[in-house]
Amino acid sequence: MSASRSKSITGIDAHAHVFSRDLQLIGARRYSPEYDAPLDQYLEHLQTHGLSHGVLVQPSFLGTDNSYLLAALKQAPQRLRGVVVLEPGISRSTLKDMAQLGVVGVRLNLIGKALPDFRDSAWQGFFRDIADLDWHVELHREVRDLPGLIRQLTPFGVKLVIDHLGRPDANAGLDQPGFGELLEAGSKGSIWIKVSGIYRLGGTPQQNIDFARRALPLLEKSVGLHQLVWGSDWPHTQHEQSIDFATAADQLQALELSAQASAALLVQAPRRLFGF
Repeated sequence: MSASRSKSITGIDAHAHVFSRDLQLIGARRYSPEYDAPLDQYLEHLQTHGLSHGVLVQPSFLGTDNSYLLAALKQAPQRLRGVVVLEPGISRSTLKDMAQLGVVGVRLNLIGKALPDFRDSAWQGFFRDIADLDWHVELHREVRDLPGLIRQLTPFGVKLVIDHLGRPDANAGLDQPGFGELLEAGSKGSIWIKVSGIYRLGGTPQQNIDFARRALPLLEKSVGLHQLVWGSDWPHTQHEQSIDFATAADQLQALELSAQASAALLVQAPRRLFGF
């Protein structure tokens, strides 16, 4: 079957990356890949694990050059959506061109960075354009800082997507700074949370799973199953030696979801969020 041919939805991977080691990397980066993560390999993983669709997220080390991601979207437009990294000040026409290719969101990867001031006029115009396009803003930051960021972004009326369970510390428990506030914010606003990157929670594999298993019912109660999505986080940058797609799928199974919850995370919620 052609990669671009439409398929019925059997499951949606809400978070993955594609790239080549030969691409131009930004200077200020936390990671440099020593391998390729091509689209055809990613689509093979989807097929192997019974998934039909995926969402490609711009990796931080490529900065705002989204050309590789956009080229991938063109190869399988019915099966893929994209989340890009942009600077405020980008033209509305460029945003609309990206939307035509299947871009549905913009990522703010703030790990290791100074927190931006969204009161700046450039940011305000940027978020107005994002809201007009009905895109979402994806936040990647440790959980302690998320409540403040959410408060700043809420007035813009954009959908907010929280990466990797909010990046809590599995060793710090459910009452760690920021997590309770994230739950409270989720019960009030248009917030989605990615159940992904469980292996990034800072504990042993079992500690990470145990934390995610305890947190999930609280997230269900807060944001609701209709706004929780699952992502593989392929190819698991910085964790390639210990994690693969099968491991990520196994971690999802380890959460012991009901059939209803599994259908919500893998099909119903991501189909609505990403517009499949």
